[in-house]
Amino acid sequence: MPTKVGEFALRVERLNDFEFKVTFDKDQYAPLHLDEPAPLGKDTAPNPARILAAAIGDCLSASLLFCMKKNGADVSALTSDVKVELVRNDNNRLRIGKVAVTLHPTITGADDPTLQKCLPMFEDFCVVTQSVREGLDVEVKIEPKA
Repeated sequence: MPTKVGEFALRVERLNDFEFKVTFDKDQYAPLHLDEPAPLGKDTAPNPARILAAAIGDCLSASLLFCMKKNGADVSALTSDVKVELVRNDNNRLRIGKVAVTLHPTITGADDPTLQKCLPMFEDFCVVTQSVREGLDVEVKIEPKA
């Protein structure tokens, strides 16, 4: 059984049609604007699937960078490409079928011993990717307001 070590909260507020504003629990974080692609929304901002893909890509990038820096490597740049495959399930509902992430660290060489040391372990430290892989317990309640 996992041990709870913290928590955070945020608020999602409908602005118009399928546009939403996410307000985070820290004042220094700017609100995030979300929208759905047409025909539901106006496609004025990323949708939740894109935010999830960004979270996976960022988390893997940060995990690799942390491992490399902790082990003394000089990473002068790091880019990551994230490709998302959308599929329909048996009930014809749209789902994320696959997320493929390619990390591009700029280091002294591909045979860098630090990179070789980090390759088998950095993914395990990525909170988002490993949580998605293992599945999440999501509780949902509805409390209507009059």
